[in-house]
Amino acid sequence: MTYDIFSPNIIAFSTERGADIEPTSPYSGFNINMYCGDNSRHIFACRKELCASLNVEDDKLIMPHQVHDVVVANIDKGDALEGVDAVMTSKKGICIGVSTADCIPILMHDTRNDVICAVHSGWRGTVKHITAKALEAMAQDFGTERKDVVAAIGPGIRLDAFEVGEEVYDAFHDAGFNMNEIACKKDKWHIDLISAVKSDLAGVKSVHDCGICTYSNPQRFFSARRLGVNSGRIYNGIIMKGPTPTLPRRGGGLNTNQRY
Repeated sequence: MTYDIFSPNIIAFSTERGADIEPTSPYSGFNINMYCGDNSRHIFACRKELCASLNVEDDKLIMPHQVHDVVVANIDKGDALEGVDAVMTSKKGICIGVSTADCIPILMHDTRNDVICAVHSGWRGTVKHITAKALEAMAQDFGTERKDVVAAIGPGIRLDAFEVGEEVYDAFHDAGFNMNEIACKKDKWHIDLISAVKSDLAGVKSVHDCGICTYSNPQRFFSARRLGVNSGRIYNGIIMKGPTPTLPRRGGGLNTNQRY
């Protein structure tokens, strides 16, 4: 699935599980995440396919080891990728991305300074305002101003499916979120992570939300709530490049039949 809201030199996407998969099988489908227990041969094959589709070398396909914190890595500085939940760069030809399976991915482009950033925002990261922290890091390292930023929100768990306990509700409340806007009570509390993320994106040039719930679409996207933590992940990537690359022939990886 690709995002067409960015300028022509930007390729931004979220991988899909692919065709002919078993939705209840935790690793069935396209997965390049090495930290979730999948078979290394499967991961290598998927990485090879994605690199070919983007026309980049394997070392230019960047994926951090995420820990639900607010550390932002600057690839230009050679920052380590361990314990990182957001990645940014001004270099062309490098695909940066984050892995999700219900958490919210945010892909951003500073249109004035030509800087890109990928953010992984689970509920813990959202409570800690990871997206706002990433924008602050972009401002500090590259002079980014919010008014120049275009952002895409990818597939993630949505309000109806994200049922939480009182402790999660209290965490958002204590973090200063407007609970009338991001929460509703059914049998239990439900939190709207998208609205919470959008509040951190206030003032940017434009925000596009793909509107897809991972929990409700297990045939297309991995969902940790359905499959468990030991399951595949969506890779949400963004790269500054020239011409649009040739995309994978099979059902996984990038899917150009669906654009947002």
